[in-house]
Amino acid sequence: MRQSVLLALSLVLTTSCVPSTPEEVAMGNDYAQQIERQLPIVRDPEIVRYINVLGDSIARVVDNRELTWRFNVVDEAEINAFAVPGGHIYVNRGLIERTTNMSELAGVLGHEIAHVTQRHSMKQMAAAQRANIGLSLGCILAPSACQGLAGTGVSAVAQLGFAKFSRDDETEADRYGVKYVTRSGIDPRGMPSMFRILLRERDRNPGSVEGWFASHPVEESRVRTTEEEIAKIDPVVLSSLTRDTPSFQAFKRRLSSLPRSARPR
Repeated sequence: MRQSVLLALSLVLTTSCVPSTPEEVAMGNDYAQQIERQLPIVRDPEIVRYINVLGDSIARVVDNRELTWRFNVVDEAEINAFAVPGGHIYVNRGLIERTTNMSELAGVLGHEIAHVTQRHSMKQMAAAQRANIGLSLGCILAPSACQGLAGTGVSAVAQLGFAKFSRDDETEADRYGVKYVTRSGIDPRGMPSMFRILLRERDRNPGSVEGWFASHPVEESRVRTTEEEIAKIDPVVLSSLTRDTPSFQAFKRRLSSLPRSARPR
């Protein structure tokens, strides 16, 4: 790791404090570099442009720390998405392929953005230090690999690190995600719609959503939580929000036409 990241981790180790924004950004940038050396990232300019325009349209109206946001499509068939501190968001190609409209992908982005804006990773790291726990990059890249390791440091990190958030954090990210996409002019009903897609996929093909469910516990209660939040929105406002666009469907078609990327060696 870079010296700046080691200093940030040292701060956590010695004080159990939540790192400052500059420390979070330095740490996140370092993790992002490691992740992008180990995962196949879609580099097609049109795909990169679209996912960043959509992500920025949500993040820029809710981020009060003026982070530099970066959105990436991971060329993996498994359904998954995750956030790295400092504003790095990753969405698997397999998840995008299961969406039916723009609002469903926006709901996923809004949820992941909320993990960053609410500093869930940083708070979990401070909590982890209070339990004398380190941080594992392996659990970020493959959270399902951390299952069944009870009593080990890796298992504890999977519970406390930013590879796996608490149920309270997930609920908070859902609630803020609904608010975020609504504020950006996008229909928030895509979020519970995406949850239903994931639940159906779990029933039909559990292996395809193993990574998602390892790091994002999805239950029917989360559908209810988001629908309760959506019910607070004025129906007139709700009816004016965007559910889908031709540019999103063109984005999906282009993504499906691309050959699979090779995993970095």
